[in-house]
Amino acid sequence: MEQKFKREIRSLEKIFDFISGFSTANRIGDSDVFVIKFVVEEIFTNMVKYNSMSNKDILVSLRRHSNTLSISLIDFDVDPFDLTKTEEVDIHQSLRERKVGGLGLHLVKKMVDKVDYEYKNRESRVTLTKTLEK
Repeated sequence: MEQKFKREIRSLEKIFDFISGFSTANRIGDSDVFVIKFVVEEIFTNMVKYNSMSNKDILVSLRRHSNTLSISLIDFDVDPFDLTKTEEVDIHQSLRERKVGGLGLHLVKKMVDKVDYEYKNRESRVTLTKTLEK
């Protein structure tokens, strides 16, 4: 199931409805739905915030394969940003010592099993793979 959403933060409400509909149809539990919404919100928000020069919609795709969920977000007509190569956040540092930024992506990486990034023809694709609870 996939759908395009306008490149604006207020699209998140429609995205959450899209995720809820998919999750209900695929009998995905509440704890997994929470994770799905969180990671999609984080990636979508970053795409809107950091690729503001593009006016293209962002495609969100959800696919279930047995007990695995594949979540893809595709951003069109943008420069590359490989989130798989971002610095690890040292969560053990005090807040005063910690560099600002990166915590959201850190949490995304911890909440899913796999993060893939692909960039081709000015299209940026982030694919997250999550094993669903039984």
